[in-house]
Amino acid sequence: MRCIGIIPARFQSSRFPGKPLCRIGGKTMIERVYTQVRKVGRLEKVIVATDHPDIAACVEAFGGEVRMTSENHRSGTDRCAEVFQSLVPVFSPEESVVINIQGDEPFIQPGQVEEIIACMEECRAPIATLLQPLSRAEDIANPNVVKCVRSLGGMALYFSRYAIPYLRGGQPDGLVFYKHIGMYAYRGDVLQQLVRLPQSVLEKAESLEQLRWLENDFRIATRITAYESSIAIDTPEDLERAVRYEQQISSQS
Repeated sequence: MRCIGIIPARFQSSRFPGKPLCRIGGKTMIERVYTQVRKVGRLEKVIVATDHPDIAACVEAFGGEVRMTSENHRSGTDRCAEVFQSLVPVFSPEESVVINIQGDEPFIQPGQVEEIIACMEECRAPIATLLQPLSRAEDIANPNVVKCVRSLGGMALYFSRYAIPYLRGGQPDGLVFYKHIGMYAYRGDVLQQLVRLPQSVLEKAESLEQLRWLENDFRIATRITAYESSIAIDTPEDLERAVRYEQQISSQS
């Protein structure tokens, strides 16, 4: 199994335009993500997929690999598929796994990428993703925190912005609410199929692309990550938290 890491980095963002280029401790966010992901030995390639020349120039300046992609993609999955298509036939779709890595988590743990690769190997599923137990009631109720219900065998049953499962008579012993970590691994040939699927009813209802895959009978394996949540940067306020965190860890080293 050959593994490729792709980091989608879109310039436009309704809440924080140009955020891949924001600076944290003297480095741009996209450089920090790229540097962390390059620590994963199983990845034969790490590529930033972007739609903006300023991001491409930034990646080239720090020595990273970058590919320009269409401005019209609806999701990071579409951007990953365009980049992967350019790597075929050097990377066989049937023998390759593409890891879609969030470009807005500058402190991502390399171990999480290793976890999702291990999930693909162990479960032999076409798609894999990571989950994390939720304990705070405000996170469970927050529609921006995507929840997942999984089978006893670890396969995703459903994803929702709603607090699923609904507790009709109190929380039974052993029930855990899971947060979805937005990192995906796809078998190369399956990635090519996913981006050809039309948007589904459930996807439109919840604005979650993974529901399109479930509706079309693609299995999604899940693994519980052993790592704490890192800081995802969606707003300027998140950037301020990230800067403070970087200063804290720098002073301790």
